[in-house]
Amino acid sequence: MKKTYKGQIRWKHFLPVYLMMLPGLAYLITNNYLPMAGMVIAFKDLDFKKGIWGSDWAGFDNFRFLFSSSDAWVMTRNTLLYNIVFIFLGIIFGVGTAILLNEIRKKFFLKFFQTMILIPFLMSWVIVNYLAYTYLSPDTGLVNNAILARLGIKPVSWYMQPKYWPFILTFVNVWKSLGFSTVLYYSALIGISPEYYESASLDGASRWQQIKNITLPLLKPTIITLLILNLGHIFNSDFGLFYQVTRNSGILYPTTRTIDVYVYNALMKNNDYAMSSAASVFQSIVGFITLMIANAVVRKVSRENALF
Repeated sequence: MKKTYKGQIRWKHFLPVYLMMLPGLAYLITNNYLPMAGMVIAFKDLDFKKGIWGSDWAGFDNFRFLFSSSDAWVMTRNTLLYNIVFIFLGIIFGVGTAILLNEIRKKFFLKFFQTMILIPFLMSWVIVNYLAYTYLSPDTGLVNNAILARLGIKPVSWYMQPKYWPFILTFVNVWKSLGFSTVLYYSALIGISPEYYESASLDGASRWQQIKNITLPLLKPTIITLLILNLGHIFNSDFGLFYQVTRNSGILYPTTRTIDVYVYNALMKNNDYAMSSAASVFQSIVGFITLMIANAVVRKVSRENALF
């Protein structure tokens, strides 16, 4: 009689799960891992006649493209500071909105507000650009004609005034990304057992005390996980936000130019793919190092909340 091993039975039991995993795994390998071979372009003097592998090695010469520019400090500063502000405001508004949604008891209103919050996230940056221009156009914009004019304030040439754009870009980013972050935090919220709140109510705890002592502590693992993941992208910027919404206005560059926008403009002007690849590699390496440092700090403070 043939022996049946426990490992074989377990493998056959999970076979449907493995089969369901295959499409996602194939996409992950094709989209995330195979393109990593293209990192070699960053170290090549790319010549399309010779091909990627046949082109001469350039060493780290392509990386000088970022640091030898007079704009290196400006674009690095903008990229870092915007991302720091976006990360922390995203946490504050995402958690706050999720808690407010959790307080809604009628399903109709809950679905309505969930839909309204998610709509901006589903919009393309092209549409957001036109919406922003509808409000900020110097001649026909709603802000100048419907608000400032009635207050007796002179119209503002928004696309000619760099000082306003840190606030405009921050508002647009929070408005557009709020839906996604809210969904993540809300999904963690609804997983909290109602028994905690019932016990707290019996003990006479107010709603704010319940949020402070139950909701926020139980949301901490989710907040820390998303914080670490976002820190991994701290050297990347949303190209649509900084290029489309600002309409690539050159006069706004002191407060709107980020590494991604600079690389794109340089690529369109110089057609130098190797230099652009070097910038992307630099962003990825710095992001990886930042993620590792953030995870190490979290592991030191609270090991159970670390990613690994």
